[in-house]
Amino acid sequence: MKNNLKSEMLKLAPLPVARTSLPRTALGRWLHPQEHAIEGSEHAETKPWHQVLWLTGVDYFSTLGYQPGLALLAAGILSPIATLILIAVTLLCALPTYSQVARRSFAGQGSIAMLENLLNGWRSKIFVLVLLGFAATDFIITITLSSADAALHLAENPFLHEILGNSQLSITMVLITLLAIVFLKGFSEAIGLARLIAVPYILLNFLVLFAGVWEIIQHPEVFANWTNAVSARGDWSQLILVSVLVFPKLALGMSGFETGVSVMPLVAGSDKTGRIKNTQKLLVAAALLMSVLLLLSSIVTTLLIPNQAYETGGAANGRALAFLAHQLLGSTIGSVYDASTILVLWFAGASAMAGMLNLIPRYLPRFGMAPLWVAHRRPLVLVLFAVAVGVTWLFDADVEAQGSAYATGVLALMLSAAVAVSLAFWREAKDAVNKKREMKLWSFYFAAVALVFAFTFLDNVILKPEGLMIAGGFILAILIFGAFSRSQRAFEPRVDKITLENEATAEIWSRIINKKVHLVPLADTTPELRAKKALELRKYYRFEGPIAFVHVVLSDNRSEFLSELKINVTEESTGDVMIEVSGAIAIANTIAYVSELLNPISVYIGLTRMNLMNQAFRYLVWGEGETGLLVYRILLRYWEWTPEDDVRPLIFLMSE
Repeated sequence: MKNNLKSEMLKLAPLPVARTSLPRTALGRWLHPQEHAIEGSEHAETKPWHQVLWLTGVDYFSTLGYQPGLALLAAGILSPIATLILIAVTLLCALPTYSQVARRSFAGQGSIAMLENLLNGWRSKIFVLVLLGFAATDFIITITLSSADAALHLAENPFLHEILGNSQLSITMVLITLLAIVFLKGFSEAIGLARLIAVPYILLNFLVLFAGVWEIIQHPEVFANWTNAVSARGDWSQLILVSVLVFPKLALGMSGFETGVSVMPLVAGSDKTGRIKNTQKLLVAAALLMSVLLLLSSIVTTLLIPNQAYETGGAANGRALAFLAHQLLGSTIGSVYDASTILVLWFAGASAMAGMLNLIPRYLPRFGMAPLWVAHRRPLVLVLFAVAVGVTWLFDADVEAQGSAYATGVLALMLSAAVAVSLAFWREAKDAVNKKREMKLWSFYFAAVALVFAFTFLDNVILKPEGLMIAGGFILAILIFGAFSRSQRAFEPRVDKITLENEATAEIWSRIINKKVHLVPLADTTPELRAKKALELRKYYRFEGPIAFVHVVLSDNRSEFLSELKINVTEESTGDVMIEVSGAIAIANTIAYVSELLNPISVYIGLTRMNLMNQAFRYLVWGEGETGLLVYRILLRYWEWTPEDDVRPLIFLMSE
């Protein structure tokens, strides 16, 4: 207890920064309320895994709205065989991969966080930003594609077709706008609402599929016609090879696993291990249920829908199961199916929006690569809304055209997850005492899984490069936006935590704060340099009181935006003090921060006269550069943020 008390006494309270100030205008208060886009998941209310399943399901199961139609376009009569391959990849590749991701990111960080931890420095940051670009592609296209398919179901409904006609683009824009309005007003994912939407949708799908299977039983000739048509294509080895080559076009049927991991904080468990096991049960249940639905849907749609109906412009294009619902169960039940599909597709967009509102603030502000308003929900919703509108307009709300971009994002995340798990097993094998060989075998297995996803990803990119172009646009936008933001935020204090190393330091620190010393930064800590500098200062500047020399030691990883400083203070026989600060990520910011903590009488900083462009680059990337001018600039900006309740220290910039 006593040691804990001493430890608390050695921690200094962080200085207030701009993000803690309240907006001054009504618009500012509306855009920046005292709530953030991301909320602490550690305090989230947990539910049994079988209830949280439906929150994942609105994303995963909603692909039934368009997946069977896309499979027909891609594989034709081979759709059931290609779907079997999709199911095999789901159960043997995607499911094991994300089960391992769940085991290693029990707080719901996902595969991106795993790769960030496996790498370090700027390589880690750039890699994460690239993955965020693919994640943005996944989530944004989820919003636009799901809304477009919901609009298609509305426009093609027999009761509404004459009224809505060819208004799919306009309807899609309206649905996206409604989604944005919901989030602007205030939206939190509700497990109960997800279950209320997803369970009837699944039951209706089973009803339609049962009706389709019964229709095939009643008319066995359709099965015979299909088998004859398949046999005419070649032997089974040829059919499987063709189906393997077609499989990448069906990859949308695996979407939703990343969402399954991200909802982990909501899954109840007695402890960390219990939460992991329950999340793995959730993933298994979702994969098995979706596998059954995908297989049955591929069979009934292939056997019962004529070619001309599912081709571009046909009545079943983009809505194969809805077409069968109207054909087999009548317009009334078909319209109920349409309504359920529209609702689940729209809610899938809500799930994607919520995912972006949690993903972006989790990384970009921490990297310094987003302005402060990104932490607030409403401004971020407006940005995401604008992006979604732009993507919808670019694709003309075409479901098929957006499928490749969606698949690009999904497959990139799955590939990164497989690579992360493979690397994690390899590292664990190096440190393990037992089961080294088993862990290495698992590493090789997931490396093989990564190759499967790499093939699928590359095939998708080669056949439809627009998906990679869209993802590349997101990546480039994030990199440019992040670099600009980091350059703008570079003058913030950039300190997250300050600790005094020992009690002697705390005692000296308490005696030198508040106009007791003159602060003098030094590049070295030798006694000779300190004595020389003290002599020069007292010779050319008239001042009274001791000097506080400060020396900053930079952290090895200067890609971080916020630092955790450790301060050690020693007192010399002359009465001057030496302040050594370690763990810094930028020299100038640290000196300015220490100055504000000390509140000295004056600050004396030397100028180097080196090339300013070179110094600016060194400052932004490595935390070095022209210290004197930067300290002056950082302090001036900080004083603009904080009320002037005391006399500011004098700043002397000295030529060296």
